[in-house]
Amino acid sequence: METILNYFETIPTHHRAFIIVGGLTFFWILEGIVPLIGFNYKKWKHAIPNIFFTLTTILVNLPLAFLFLKSSDWVMANNFGILNWLPEMPIWLYGILGVFLIDCIGAYLPHLIEHKVKPLWMVHLVHHSDHNVDTTTANRHHPLESVIRYVFTLAGIFIVGTPIALVLLYQSLSVVATQFNHANIKLPKKVDKLLSYVIVSPNMHKVHHHHKMPYTDSNYGNIFSVWDRLFGTYMELDTDKIVYGVDVFPNEEENGKIKSLLLQPFQKYQKPTSFESEN
Repeated sequence: METILNYFETIPTHHRAFIIVGGLTFFWILEGIVPLIGFNYKKWKHAIPNIFFTLTTILVNLPLAFLFLKSSDWVMANNFGILNWLPEMPIWLYGILGVFLIDCIGAYLPHLIEHKVKPLWMVHLVHHSDHNVDTTTANRHHPLESVIRYVFTLAGIFIVGTPIALVLLYQSLSVVATQFNHANIKLPKKVDKLLSYVIVSPNMHKVHHHHKMPYTDSNYGNIFSVWDRLFGTYMELDTDKIVYGVDVFPNEEENGKIKSLLLQPFQKYQKPTSFESEN
């Protein structure tokens, strides 16, 4: 773990880029070999807006990255945050606990809030309005949402007391985890279920992308599934019954246009039409 943290403390920018592109490429290829759903769509055309929003996320985060570094330096210099207040522990436990806690504050919490606060939901809608969820959907976030997630991660640095190495390790793991759990890949159900007790598995996260409530408001986890199980937001639904998108914004053509997606947060809010269980 010490070697890993030392690496991420000074990870080169091109290594971080390789993680994003490499993960996307790997799961893209895997989707063609073992697809969960046989989508009848033009894969490259579908990927264009999603890759566009991947680039906007990078552009939002790059100029603000120095705040992560300054904040991490401050919490370490001032012995501030949960990790710094706990008794000394093995480095492996320190690393796991740090990633575990920042996953809750920097990912699960803002995701939950985005679903509960109407203006934030309209921003997050860009992610949910994809009618063909695959690995490129992982980074389909409106630039405003990138800012929102950034603020929560920044808060997580102060609350958890994480050094920059842990922050960058978490971000790298987060990228690969979301590419994995959004990927249109079919795992044996027992394997997927077993994985879902620890991490967010593909089948578990697909439930979150079902177009109707209450499933849309479930399974908010990013890397670890424990938060959903702990806070009562975990749900299951057979993948054969899952329909992607959002029931009150059904126009697939508009939901695939970059201009329309950029304007989505400024549309009139529409209340979900169905809250009934579909079990």
